Amino acid sequence: MSRRAAPFQLALINHKGGTGKTTLAVNLAAALARRGPTVLVDLDPQGSALQWAAQSGAAGLPMAVYGAEAAQMLADESQPSPHYVVWDCPPALQQDGLQALLGRVDRVLVPVLPSALDLWASWHLVRLLEQAGAGRSAWRAAFVLNQAEPDRAWSQAMNEAVAEFGLELLQSVVRRRAIYRSAALQGQTVHTLGRQAAAARAEIEAVLEEILK
Repeated sequence: MSRRAAPFQLALINHKGGTGKTTLAVNLAAALARRGPTVLVDLDPQGSALQWAAQSGAAGLPMAVYGAEAAQMLADESQPSPHYVVWDCPPALQQDGLQALLGRVDRVLVPVLPSALDLWASWHLVRLLEQAGAGRSAWRAAFVLNQAEPDRAWSQAMNEAVAEFGLELLQSVVRRRAIYRSAALQGQTVHTLGRQAAAARAEIEAVLEEILK
């Protein structure tokens, strides 16, 4: 019997709270679901993605959302494999199995706020990512600027701080928009909120295109 095709796997991680990690994870998973069957795995102890899915009610989200039990399900060769898996990782860097997970995914995305202090707080995380990607030519990790204020240019100090890490920074930027909070409250995503979410949808799609290329 031939082995089933392995899904494309994306992990979002940052040990610092308040970076919008789960918001990005949910909306990126919803965007991927437009391309093929997608699973979002909520490994964060707060369970925010699971709560988001519960808030969606009968309409549901376009992707399946599971907790930690999904790891065993995804390993079951007798079950259909999704095309995409998004992991909303826990903030604890030393949590058992986290480094093993980072080592088997295809892409890692680190949301950071537009602040040099937030970047510097990620220094130890960058070291962990370097270890996870060692020897894997196709493996890739990157920062993504999240909750950026509209029309505010980056300072020279911010660009220099990014360069010091040696980790890619996506060109796509996610702005601070009320529509992201509205989507979470309604149990929806920016892909289901119509014209009012057009700018946010464009941001998410731009981030996704950079990840998948």
